[in-house]
Amino acid sequence: MDGTRKPWGGRFARPTDRVVEAYTASIDVDRRLAREDILGSIAHARMLGRQGIIPAEDAARIVTGLERLLDEVERGEFPLDPALEDIHMNVEARLAALIGPEVAGRLHTARSRNDQVALDARLWTLRAIDEMVDAIDRLQAVLLDLAERHAEDILPGYTHLQRAQPVTLGHHLMAYVEMLERDVGRFTDCARRTASSPLGSGALAGAPYPLDREGVARELGLAGVTENSLDAVSDRDFVVEFQAAAAICMMHLSRLAEEIVLWSTTEFGFITLDDAFATGSSLMPQKKNPDVAELARGRTGRIYGNLIAILTTLKALPLSYNRDLQEDKPGLFDTFDTLMSTLDIMARMLPTVHFHTERMRAAAGAGYALATDVADYLVQKGLPFREAHHIVGALVAYAAKQGRGLHELTLAEYQRFSPLFEDDVHAISAESAVCARDVPGGTAPHRVREAVARARARLQERVGTTPTGSARDPV
Repeated sequence: MDGTRKPWGGRFARPTDRVVEAYTASIDVDRRLAREDILGSIAHARMLGRQGIIPAEDAARIVTGLERLLDEVERGEFPLDPALEDIHMNVEARLAALIGPEVAGRLHTARSRNDQVALDARLWTLRAIDEMVDAIDRLQAVLLDLAERHAEDILPGYTHLQRAQPVTLGHHLMAYVEMLERDVGRFTDCARRTASSPLGSGALAGAPYPLDREGVARELGLAGVTENSLDAVSDRDFVVEFQAAAAICMMHLSRLAEEIVLWSTTEFGFITLDDAFATGSSLMPQKKNPDVAELARGRTGRIYGNLIAILTTLKALPLSYNRDLQEDKPGLFDTFDTLMSTLDIMARMLPTVHFHTERMRAAAGAGYALATDVADYLVQKGLPFREAHHIVGALVAYAAKQGRGLHELTLAEYQRFSPLFEDDVHAISAESAVCARDVPGGTAPHRVREAVARARARLQERVGTTPTGSARDPV
């Protein structure tokens, strides 16, 4: 049949139908594994020569050819043939063209595409984690600069999206620094479990050759080798874990995006977005829309979907390898691209945001956001908190009925509810409220600065290292 090719080996009497070829091809997706496929092949070829499994001179020629291929990939000049189904066949075909098919054909000794692709996916995921942590670090650095700058600027803290208690803007921004720090921890944990080499597992049962699996792992910068060949070729829990860590991180960014959307509204008026990071309306000339934040919020659903997709793919697979596992990479790559671009654009946008700190301060002191501080005032006068809570609740109801804030009440009005009130109750302010929260993790300005300093130290310690502790270019 025109446009068809013979499948592997001599088992088949008829060539694969071109419709099947098109349906099963993965080159459009797994082309991104070219670098990892070549690196893994270099380490494998060196081991084959070192162990005497193939002639040393053949191993050397294979390595030389693969290094040339790697250079082509790095320069974006590696030729891809869509007819060759996947990246592995493209690498083999190009190698054969460079060094001859007989020598190139020895490369696949003691290896299956099952353990080969499992290695490629692990190496790619480890590199992706390194890049992800770097991107999180950059966003954290931006947030730390803003938090330090706004350590004393006050805004309302919210629960149930209702004004609750005053906090500092720096404290608010530091909440996201802490969320992102835990995200780094999750990616780092994922890296530790990903950094095992499955090479040597063969198709499913291992290989009948004197392999040096540990040596290959060391050469690739991996911590060790997988313990079970069936598990090594058939599970993708490291992909699930990466996707889960990414979904949590994207959720954190979505929360930040939501606050950017809210704060930029006329109703809040806490921030103004830079023109470079907003868009207009095709109809309404007055509009300035927070599209970047909205898209970050919206794309969170895509990452959630990718996580559910890989879980669904794996949930009913019998041991060992099944072609279903070809579907592990589209979502993985999409999640990486989506999260990386969101981290990057957030890091670029946030320094350009103008914070209306006077409006924030006015909102923090308005209404009844200081009610808890008034209750604490009575506690300091000796009243049990529950009783103080009841008194201040009645005081708030009284003020609300008159359409007045607590700061607008006279001392005589305060004393209708408790004789413990004295004139110093009028000294309670948003500033005194935040300064009173002088505990570790609290919103007091000097506590915010301490938190910034600790976070900067963590960040500085991490700069220049990778989650696995290995070099970025393992071979």
